[in-house]
Order: sequence, then structure tokens, then C-alpha cells
Amino acid sequence: MSSVRPYRQIHRRKSRQVRVGNVPVGGDAPISVQSMTTTPTTDIAGTIAQVRALDAAGADIVRISCPDQESSLALKQIVRAAKVPIVADIHFHYKRGIEAAESGAACLRINPGNIGSAERVREVIKAARDHGCSMRIGVNAGSLEKDLLEKYGEPCPEAMVESALDHARILEDNGFHDFKISVKASDVFLAVAAYQQLAEACDYPLHLGITEAGALRTGTVKSAIGIGSLLWAGIGDTIRVSLAADPVEEVHAGFEILKALGLRHRGVSIIACPSCARQAFPVIKTVEVLEQRLAHIGTPMTLSILGCVVNGPGEARETDIGIAGGGRGTHQVYIGGIADHRIDDQRLVDHVVALVEAKAAELERARAAAIPPAAAAE
Repeated sequence: MSSVRPYRQIHRRKSRQVRVGNVPVGGDAPISVQSMTTTPTTDIAGTIAQVRALDAAGADIVRISCPDQESSLALKQIVRAAKVPIVADIHFHYKRGIEAAESGAACLRINPGNIGSAERVREVIKAARDHGCSMRIGVNAGSLEKDLLEKYGEPCPEAMVESALDHARILEDNGFHDFKISVKASDVFLAVAAYQQLAEACDYPLHLGITEAGALRTGTVKSAIGIGSLLWAGIGDTIRVSLAADPVEEVHAGFEILKALGLRHRGVSIIACPSCARQAFPVIKTVEVLEQRLAHIGTPMTLSILGCVVNGPGEARETDIGIAGGGRGTHQVYIGGIADHRIDDQRLVDHVVALVEAKAAELERARAAAIPPAAAAE
């Protein structure tokens, strides 16, 4: 198997494990993918619809902002309708944290040093304990404390790590350890350096992200570089790709980063050539249509779409299903790496979709048969 080849191995940093609802984060748990709703939280129906869309895309955890009391109370209906754990995004008002915990949030994104007195911190911690909430300390280069900016002169990795550890110490002093930490920046170099230093300074799970990364294309590239380099180094337990785009795209991008590193697989991984004058069918258009028509499949599998016989057969031998463009309007179909049959231009896309759906169903049946009944019922 390719996963055991030495050059593909990633040795993950050892971290303690916390839970966000039923999702374990850290330790040996799979790296989870998160996103955040963009609807007003008080628009309960709209927010529930977006949570469900994110769930369908594969999101493990969804964060929702609670800027006011109406929002934190609306969370109760949203949590009740959601299948995924909900993180309540709290910033400065401690009562929002208490209300969100009481409304069923699985985690509070909150910086304890920003919510007031020690007594207020204790009240939020009590609410978290009483309702089974974990927390995330979220440090951002754009909102560092004034004393740290005066000390360091500008946002820098040392200032971000010191901020994170200061907030962590407040929770630790109150005997609360069920938290993860993030140190995000829009600058890739700054964020990566901060995470590297934080990874050496503590064993808490780390939530990775390049904040305010940008629009769909630029933000995905920046996030892939930053998050990807950290994951490759074994750092990170849960990720969010922050895009000025439909949040469903954040989930897709997150899984693509994990798939590229062999850390987690969801859906169909399409290997395709950029095409050239040798192509025997319109590769780019075919792949575009296939991506849309196969988006509903969550089963991990591989598909190669190559326009000619130069690299097509070699790539097809490494994937579950493969197409290598041929002459006279027919193309070779590979199943399990073996040349199986040929298909013509007109039926190519429909035929590939049918093959992938059948293979996904076969893999799911095999997976279900391998799971003990007791485990399947959990």
C-alpha cells in the first residue's frame, strides 16, 4: 500500500485529546474538518439549512457566531436540528458563553482573558463543565492584546504564542483542560511560525487555519500552503479553510488538502491530465462535469481521466477506475488497474458515473460487512 512508503509517512505530533460533542480532536483521532455559517444566527431556518448543507458536504464540526443574547438563545433550536456538533463563537461577553452552553453548544470559541473578571471566567467554566462543553482558545494576529503589541512592537509568532499560553493558563488555573488552541494570521509565514512554536510549547490539540485567506481561489491556495505545510510536519488536529465564498467550499477545500497528504479520504479523487493536442476527448470539460455529477459520493475512491495513451494506462493502473483516451472515438476503461472494456465518446460521462456509483456501493457493502453489529449501532 502507498501509505506505508517511507516518503509518504507523516508522524503526527502527540497531543492530548478533547471532544467536540461526539467528535474527538487530538490524540490519534482523524483530523477533523470545520466550517462556519454565514447566515445571521437569528435566522434560525436559514442557519439550519446552511448547517445541513455543510454536514452533507462532510463537515465534522460547524461554528456559529453568537454576538448577542438573541443569537445565543436561537442556538438551542439550531443545535436540536443539527447532526454535527456546534461550536458557539463568543468574543467578549461572558454571558453569551453561558447562554450558548445552556443552549447545547458542544464547544465555546472564547478567550478567557477577554471576558472580564476571574469570577466571570469561573462562571463560564462552570457552565461548560455542567453542559459538557469543550473550548477553543482562538488567537488572531489582527486582535492581539495591547500589552503584547507594545511589548513586541507588532504581531509576531512570539506574541501570538504568549497570548495563547496566557489564555490557556487561566483555564488551567481553574482546573479546566478540555480545550484546543488556534493561532491564526492572514500571513502564511506568520501563522505557520506561530503554530510551530506553539506545537513545541504545549500538548493541547491545535486547530489550524489561515484566517481571512481571501476569495475561493486565492484563499484555497494560501490555505493549502499554510495548513498543508503544518500537517506535513505532523502539526494539527482539526482544520478550517477560511474563504470569502460559500462555506461549503471551505469543506471541499479542507478535504482536498487532507486527501493530497494522504491523511484522510472522502469522496472521489479525480486524477486528470491538463490535456493537449493528443487528447482523444475533451478532458477538461469531461472532468468538470464529472466533478459535479460525483459530488454526492462520500465513499473514498480514485478515478483517473487521461486524454491519451501516453500516461493514461500507467495512471489507470493505480486507480479504482480509469479512462485512457484512444483512437476512433473509443476509449479504454480500466477497472481495478486492469483493461476491462472500451466506451465511445457519447456514453463516456454517463458510463463513468455509473461505474463509480456501482464501485462506491460495492465498497460500502464491504465496509458494512466488516463492521461488527455492535459497533455499527453506536
